[in-house]
Amino acid sequence: MQQTQKSRLLEKTRLYLVKKLLSRLENRRKYHQDFASSTSFHGVHNIVQTRSKTRRALWLLVVVGSLAIVIWQICNRFIYYFSWPTTTSVYVQYVENVEFPAVTFCNLNRFQAHAVTNLRIIYLLWSIMSGVHQKISVQVNFSQELNNFLLGNQNFSIKEFTREHGFYLNSSTLLECEFFGKPCYPEDFEHVFTEYGNCFTFNHNDLPQKRTVSVSGRGLSLLFDVKQEQFTDDPSLGYIDAGITYVIHSPRELPRFDGLGLSTPVGMHAQVAIHQLKTIIQEYPWGECKPDMKLQHHKIYSTFGCLRECKARYIQDWCGCLPFILPGNGTECDIQKFYTCVYPALYEIDLEGLCTVGTHNSTCPVPCEETDYPTTVTYSSFAGEKAIKFISAKLKKSPEYIRQNLVHIDIKYNDLNYKTTQQQKALTVAELLADVGGQLGLFCGASMITIIELLEYIFTNFCWMCIFLLLKAPEMPQWNLPSQEEPTNKEEKKGIQEC
Repeated sequence: MQQTQKSRLLEKTRLYLVKKLLSRLENRRKYHQDFASSTSFHGVHNIVQTRSKTRRALWLLVVVGSLAIVIWQICNRFIYYFSWPTTTSVYVQYVENVEFPAVTFCNLNRFQAHAVTNLRIIYLLWSIMSGVHQKISVQVNFSQELNNFLLGNQNFSIKEFTREHGFYLNSSTLLECEFFGKPCYPEDFEHVFTEYGNCFTFNHNDLPQKRTVSVSGRGLSLLFDVKQEQFTDDPSLGYIDAGITYVIHSPRELPRFDGLGLSTPVGMHAQVAIHQLKTIIQEYPWGECKPDMKLQHHKIYSTFGCLRECKARYIQDWCGCLPFILPGNGTECDIQKFYTCVYPALYEIDLEGLCTVGTHNSTCPVPCEETDYPTTVTYSSFAGEKAIKFISAKLKKSPEYIRQNLVHIDIKYNDLNYKTTQQQKALTVAELLADVGGQLGLFCGASMITIIELLEYIFTNFCWMCIFLLLKAPEMPQWNLPSQEEPTNKEEKKGIQEC
């Protein structure tokens, strides 16, 4: 029954096509000639309408050659576009007022000497924590001392110990502070934990009263007393280094000391000239940034902040706690966890490459926009003999103490401008379309209308080919076709639509 209905439908379709389209199939040659004569594709009508075979052959060569060049040029433009090319532009803008960076200061000697005289284990633990920021190799050669310390200090918190016995900033360690001619005070600095222990960040945006910042003027001037007798970095070796280490960074980013910090030794005056460099990177596939990257515990995205959060996630999962210098709301790791879990976890993260940076498919791709402050530093001895005597009398310290403990740092802008380095797309979609349209117009006189004409022509010929194959299909039953002059009433009522 179903086969019979199918046969009837095929019969009706065949009858309709024979009746309606057979005459059109016979006029296909005329359709091709009309299309060639009327199309806006230049040169085609010269091939069809001319009677001279020589002229027709010449025009055929011209059209085919132009079409070949167009196809070659368009393919080259698409290949170039999908190579995701970029250009880099550098803009220099001269300004009077510019954002002053944040500056984070630390003492190279991290702990108060009286608190760590018999606690060499603190330096092992601090070395482990420093591995949160960079790859480390700690040689543990005093495990018995560590075990003895753990037995008697189950509730020991290295965070609280560092906060209480680390470097502090007050009127005795920060002797002078001046920001663009106005005094600043220790309370204007924010306390932060870094791999250098207690550090302090000066951010002019956090000052109670907004101050005018310009690229002229002295900038930020500070005089520190590092107090070598009171602070140490290793009680077994004494004072390894003495001075102030600091990093200049964007006010919206965290300080990063690994390879980026500056150091000024005691008895020296450092004059730091900075300039602002803003870098804008394109998103993948033109560049390597991912604009949708967000961080949970940082306001803006940075690779450094991303690495911190990545390591925090792994350590939280593996150890059930967090080192206090990593972001998060987890429980602080005690000493036992630091020794038995955190250090192996950090080693495993580095060994397996679980937290990677750089490319778009890494854990922490580069940010799409970042601001750096390249520096030029010059040094000179701090104060002459007369100045040393004056400062000595003012502070009631000996000249020898002044030379061995005081550090003077001046930070100011170098130029009346800032630079922006911007990575740009070498070829946008609009430029690609313009290139393609220019090639079509130059060699073929073609436009979007021409392309639509060609699509219509190809579609019509495709329909005719379908009809031809349908009429010649071998599986089609051979019916006795009625003459075209005698259509049936049934066909007239059906009104089957054309292909």
